[in-house]
Amino acid sequence: MFTSRMDDALTEARAAAARGEVPVGAVLCDPQGQVVATAGNRTRELSDPTAHAEILTIRAACAAAGSERLPGHVLWVTLEPCPMCAAAISAARIATLYYGAPDPRMGGVAHGARVFDHPQCHHRPQVYDGIAAAESQALLRGFFAARR
Repeated sequence: MFTSRMDDALTEARAAAARGEVPVGAVLCDPQGQVVATAGNRTRELSDPTAHAEILTIRAACAAAGSERLPGHVLWVTLEPCPMCAAAISAARIATLYYGAPDPRMGGVAHGARVFDHPQCHHRPQVYDGIAAAESQALLRGFFAARR
């Protein structure tokens, strides 16, 4: 049975915005569909440019699994992953990626680097985009409009 976890990812994105972080949230599920990790961006809080929501969920799930690979896992994220996060998704061997809003400026999946399209990419997840894209975009636009 298919269960979307985008609402949970949006909850993480809203929490990130409340902390003053760019509102991106991620949820990672195991092959049975159980949530194993959730996170929102924490780059400012942790003074870590790699503390994107996707990276934090992958780190937590790998630590829980005792493995650097997460075959069969599914990642839900509110924004198209950047090239760094796309590379981490590939390295972790995540099976499926669902994301919300496109990111023409910094995206690494459908835009820019298109990490999964490179011949050097060892693993290509199934990718589904546009999941709750309008809500994800509205959250991002509202966040940046308030900062200007």
